[in-house]
Amino acid sequence: MSQRVNLIQESPENFDALNALSRGAEEHARESGVESKLIELVRIRASQLNGCQFCVAMHTRSAREAGESEHRLTELENWPDSSLFTESEQAALRLTESVTLLNDRKVPDEDYRPAEKYFDEPQLASLLWTIALINAYNRLSIATSSVS
Repeated sequence: MSQRVNLIQESPENFDALNALSRGAEEHARESGVESKLIELVRIRASQLNGCQFCVAMHTRSAREAGESEHRLTELENWPDSSLFTESEQAALRLTESVTLLNDRKVPDEDYRPAEKYFDEPQLASLLWTIALINAYNRLSIATSSVS
């Protein structure tokens, strides 16, 4: 794959702002008690759904560095049928899929409510920022990669 436009070169201030926002959201997530491994699982799952292989690879490396097991990383695409993920992780992954795919332009209560059960408001806000930001990165990466 080749690159169409280099967003870093053409609009470095926007890229820097996105990176600063992402770092701040990750710091807030950690401070609120969201584990680094879960942050990376959310990023990987959204990237899988969006087909952003660059982000999948990058966040898989980060997940390994955070102590995530190869077995769970392999099973992530099949998390609903796997017994390897806790109920709170499943709630976060369900929310990730719902926000990433936005069926009918809504996040259904059945996808949102389980996350409320396991995460307090600061943690839930952190998860939503993490999901939104990885989706932004995915879309920018995909839009600037040539398919030919």
